[in-house]
Order: sequence, then structure tokens, then C-alpha cells
Amino acid sequence: MDRRHKVELFEVIRRGYAAGETIQGLSKKHGVHRRMVRQALGSAIPPERKAVVREAPRLGPLKEHIEQMLAADVKAPRKQRHTAHRIWMRLCREHPDHPVGEATVRRYVQVRKRELGLSGREVFVPQSYELGREAQVDWFEGMAKLGGEVVKLQFFAMRSMGSGDAFHRAYPHATQQALLEAHEHAFAYFGGVFKTLRYDNMKSVVKKILRGYQRVETDRMIAFRSHWGYQSEYCNPASGNEKGGVEGELGWFRRNLLVPVPEASDLNALNQQVLADCVANRSRTIVGRSMTIGAASALERERLSPLAVEDFPIHELLYPLLVDSKGRVKVKTNWYSSPLWPGLRVTAVVAPLTVKIMHDNKVAARHPRCYGRGHEILDLEHYLDVLERKPGAMKGSTPLQQWRQAGRWPACMDAIWRELELRHGKSKGTREMISLVRAGSIDGWEKLIVAVEEALRLGISDAAAVLHLLRMPDPEQRRQHAVALAEELLQFERPMPVMDNYDLLLANTKGAIQ
Repeated sequence: MDRRHKVELFEVIRRGYAAGETIQGLSKKHGVHRRMVRQALGSAIPPERKAVVREAPRLGPLKEHIEQMLAADVKAPRKQRHTAHRIWMRLCREHPDHPVGEATVRRYVQVRKRELGLSGREVFVPQSYELGREAQVDWFEGMAKLGGEVVKLQFFAMRSMGSGDAFHRAYPHATQQALLEAHEHAFAYFGGVFKTLRYDNMKSVVKKILRGYQRVETDRMIAFRSHWGYQSEYCNPASGNEKGGVEGELGWFRRNLLVPVPEASDLNALNQQVLADCVANRSRTIVGRSMTIGAASALERERLSPLAVEDFPIHELLYPLLVDSKGRVKVKTNWYSSPLWPGLRVTAVVAPLTVKIMHDNKVAARHPRCYGRGHEILDLEHYLDVLERKPGAMKGSTPLQQWRQAGRWPACMDAIWRELELRHGKSKGTREMISLVRAGSIDGWEKLIVAVEEALRLGISDAAAVLHLLRMPDPEQRRQHAVALAEELLQFERPMPVMDNYDLLLANTKGAIQ
């Protein structure tokens, strides 16, 4: 009999007894024992059913062995302790004469671990935060499709613990420079600086872990937080629960904004999408709160410390570096091309995403940063002066090959190159092609490709004609020029002359000139 029916039965018994029926009569009437009738008369609520303690004939002989394994776990490292599945596997291997089910072992181990204090589950105390007081920082890994290729990225996250607002930004690698740059973007997003930022013990921030919460921070990190005027706090090692706010934010962002895998043309476009998602997230209301994230963030902005007037010098300067005989400069572990003469001393400005080659305080070359080792990042435009003197080196050059792999050298460029060689010969034809590449670097590479395609359609095989098409106005500009020219010529508009009087000279009169 279920509990609901039992409660209803107790009510009927109590009413019957109040009407004068006897205990024995009620027992026979309802088909229950007299003991239950007395329980109903004693209380309207049926007593709880006593738990039956059953023997464990299969587990009993193995309990001592399980206790020995759990006792050894007390002194073992936390991540090298027995799981219930591991204990069951050992019992099956070491005691084949006493077969036992895994579920039986799992239930017993769960109870004993809780009693011995070995259970991984903990009780956490809910925390409340003032607006503008604390934000938490972390990295997490995610995948994105950039230019049609799936790549692994590191996503920076900073979450306000007061308002729940969060900022995210993607980088190829979680370097110290990327961390500091992401901080500045986050401060601009929030509109100020938090009093305290909480981190885990990432190597780019912490040089050495001391006793308790004391840390030896990196020199650059100390200078950075001094520049922006906030305090830093750190979690205990392997204690992600101490910054549970940002940990939960990472999971929410990954489930909601990285599913399906986001697509973008490049990393900058992806970060624009991520920023738009962060702004859109402000319309959400966190469970248990009365206002939206955006409204709470607006209130919090008034309590944040003001932004620093000047940005922190995040970029790393490397000087002196020498240009080698191939026009390359070695920056850290990779080679980057430059249009400078060999032997010149240059400065490299290394940022999280770019590398700039400086000479005489002018930018000579700019490249996307490569995080590999021993790679060459070469730009064909940097070698145009050399190729004009050595045109035979262009067809097999590494910079041209890299442009082909990056999709910057479409098939139409090879087609016009072949036409130029057929008309002018290989050497002069290649020089003509170099002049087109130079024009594309000045007027725009996309415009050059359009002009080349138009030239091929018209059957043109001359560089001067391609340049003429390149610099012609587009159809919209032509229409505007035609309208302007018509208005300008309107002032010169004159009526056509009337020739009727001259027709009299053609009349058939005597002496008239025929």
C-alpha cells in the first residue's frame, strides 16, 4: 500500500472509531491488523517504514580488501586515488572466487569515501560581490573556422562578479603580450578598471608560488597593474572553485556562442563577432537577479576606477637586428622579409598579432606574427626592386609560392603573365608583370585583379593597357562624370542655324547660278 492510500485509510479508521466502532471491528472491516488500527488512532500520519538492513553475502568477504585500498588513498595524491571502478577491477582480478557487481561496489565505496573524507564533492558557500569590486580572469580553448580552415584558438575572458557582465577575445596563443592587450580591451569594454582582479597561477603572471596566497609576480605584470591601478589576487593551485564565476562564464560562452563552430574571414573579423555577442549578452537576466546584465553594468561603470590616460607599452622592442642577404630579419625564432638593404640595423616591434620592422623610425615592413619555429614569412612586394634586376628569379621565388598558398595570386595573374611573355619575351614580360604587381600594391590588389580579368576578357596583353583599366573610374564613377560633363557643356548649348533663306539661291531663275 502506498503512502497516500495509507493516509486516507487512517482518516477513515479515525472517523469510524469516533462514530463508536471498535478496534476489532475496524480491523475486520478494512482487512488490516489491529496494530495498524491503533497506529491510526494514535496519529493521523502513518509512521515511516523502517529501513531493512540486508546482508551482503557477495560483498561481505571483500569489505576488508576495499577498506585497505581506501586507507591507502588517505596518504596518496588526490589525483592518484582509487575510483570505484578501479576498486571493482582490482577485486575482479585479485579475488576471482568472489564475483561481485560493479554497482554494488560503487554504492559501498560512495558511502565509505564520504565517511573517510575522501569524497571529491565539497560544500561551497555562496558569495556576494559589490559592483566594481572584483573581476575574474582566465583563458579557455576553443575552435573556429578562419578563412575556411578550422584552427585552435585561446579565448581570453574577464567577468565582473558584481554585474555578471563578461568580455571575451580570441588569440592564437595565450602569451603574456596577448594577456596584457586583452586586459586593455576589457577595460575599454567595461568603461573602467576593477579594484581587484583574481587569477589562477598562469606562468605569464606568476613567477613563483609561495606559502598561502603569496606570489612572486613577473616584473611586467607588476608594472602593468601599477599602471592601471588595481590589485591582483590568486587562487590556490588546482582550486578552480575559487574563481567559479569566470569558470561558469567560460562554460556558458562555449555552449552558447561557440556552438556551432563560428566562421570568419580572419581573426579580426572573429573578434568583432565575439564583441557583438558580448554586447548582446547584456540583455540577458541572470537567474536570481532582478535587472539585466546591461543595467547592472551601467550602474557598475560609475564605481570603476577611471581608465589610464596612456596605454601600457605592451609591444616588445628588439634592437639591434640585422637584415641578411635575403632581405630577411630574424625576430625571435622566425624570419620576416623587408625591403631594406642587407646589413642595415633595424628594430622589431613585436605585438601579440603583428611584427613590424622599423628603420629610421619608419615602418619598413609589417607581417602577421608567427608562433612557430624556423618559419619564413615573406612578402613578394618587398622583393620587387630586386626582381626587376633579376626577373628570372621571380617564377620560382619563395615569396611568390607563399602568395599562391595564401590565395593572393589567382589564376588570372598567371594567365596575363603568359600573355606578356608571349608578346615581349620572358625577361621583358616578367618585368611588365612586376610593374603590374607594383601597381597593385599602390592602387589596391583587388582592383588590379579586376583589371586583369577585364583585360583577359578583352584580349589585351599589354601592361600599359591593364594599368589604364586599373585607373579608369568604375561604372558608377563614369556615370557621375558623364552627368557632370553634361552640366558643364550645357552653357555652350546653341540653337541649330536655320538654312531656309539659303534655299532661294537654288531657285531656277534666269541668270541664277546653278
